[in-house]
Amino acid sequence: MPSVPFHYVELRAFAYATEDEKRVVEALETFLPEEAELERVESEGHYGDRIVVLSARVENADDVRHVLSQVAGMEEIDAVYDELDDRVDDNCSFFLTFDKQAAFEGEVRRGDGITLRAKVEAYPAKRENALENAREALDAL
Repeated sequence: MPSVPFHYVELRAFAYATEDEKRVVEALETFLPEEAELERVESEGHYGDRIVVLSARVENADDVRHVLSQVAGMEEIDAVYDELDDRVDDNCSFFLTFDKQAAFEGEVRRGDGITLRAKVEAYPAKRENALENAREALDAL
């Protein structure tokens, strides 16, 4: 895939008070290139419990390719391709969620806990153009 039809890819996960934050970091690192930096923001839940929001954004084409190659390695990639109409919104963003526990174990599997949002390049910026570019990107993986 010589060019990558994505402006950026963001990954985000929450580390709840009952979780080991280091394990959540390791889960996110399953998707990220080594030099990617994680942003850490502390927040508070409804009952006063601590929640740490961990996120990373990659914009460099090689880094975006790295994240996408991790996504392409999952068994359910064909299902993602079939659901693409539901996964790209009117703002040309592509969304996917992953199993946080599986990611901690080094596996990429659909589930809950880690959210991926990728801004699809589309000129003009219309959902139909974004869908076409996202399809081509998934085909190339």
